Amino acid sequence: MYRLRKWGPAVLLLSPSLILLGVFVYGFLGWNVRVSLSGWRGLKATYAYEGFDRYTKLGEDTRFTDDVLNLVVFTVVFVAGALIVGFVLALLLERGVRGESFFRGVFLFPMAISFIATAIVWRWLLSNATGGQQTGFNKVFDAIGLDMLVNDWFKAERPWAVAAVAIPAGWALSGYIMALFLAGMRGVSDDLREAARVDGASEARVFWHVVRPMLLPVVMSAIVILAHISLKTFDLIYAMDQESRRIETPALYMWFTTFDGYFFARGAAIATLLVIGISIIIVPYIWYSIRSERRA
Repeated sequence: MYRLRKWGPAVLLLSPSLILLGVFVYGFLGWNVRVSLSGWRGLKATYAYEGFDRYTKLGEDTRFTDDVLNLVVFTVVFVAGALIVGFVLALLLERGVRGESFFRGVFLFPMAISFIATAIVWRWLLSNATGGQQTGFNKVFDAIGLDMLVNDWFKAERPWAVAAVAIPAGWALSGYIMALFLAGMRGVSDDLREAARVDGASEARVFWHVVRPMLLPVVMSAIVILAHISLKTFDLIYAMDQESRRIETPALYMWFTTFDGYFFARGAAIATLLVIGISIIIVPYIWYSIRSERRA
């Protein structure tokens, strides 16, 4: 009776959210897995069980394997770029500058812009020419005599084109990563820094031996967040390459095969693999975080 009085109001308060979560998240995930194991093709739903045939055929599909390689390139450039830029910005602000609040707002502003708007602007910046005139970065390169850098960036060879598309994504999230790093740097006790200075350590050594080790949880959190965003990124890539459709990832392949080709079983299989990929990234991190909190 005591437990009912203690937990009853909380369960009653949370039950609507739990029911909605169970139906619209886990219920639809289960339905998606069921569709991936069927032979559903076309507008008429068919749930006849066909096993893991869709998954084995994806492994033999060169388009899907190429998309996975594109995703690897996109993820590496996106994660590395956002981490490096975010860390540098945080380091500059941590040193102390005038108008820090203004610069923090400026650096965080790209995150408030939708990926569609970001893609439209960066598509213009990375395009080779419009009406015979150089635009964006190419115009700058041409003006300063760096003609060898003039290129139609996201229409180049595939690895370079995918890397070019990842740059806007890294730009959009670098401000968020800056905020994470800045919070981590300022979370280091001033007593630890001062103790190192008293022992004769330079500012560079203070940062390397005192601050840097404290940033490991921040780095891990940032990598997990960026990696799972990269797996789901759809709108930015689609908006930047909507005409030629040369740059494709599993998320875009899922969209095209489902809503253009009506291969619903194949699209569901791709979606299931994406969920598994995201889980492989997130679940170990959650497990590590819980263990670290219990040890503390």
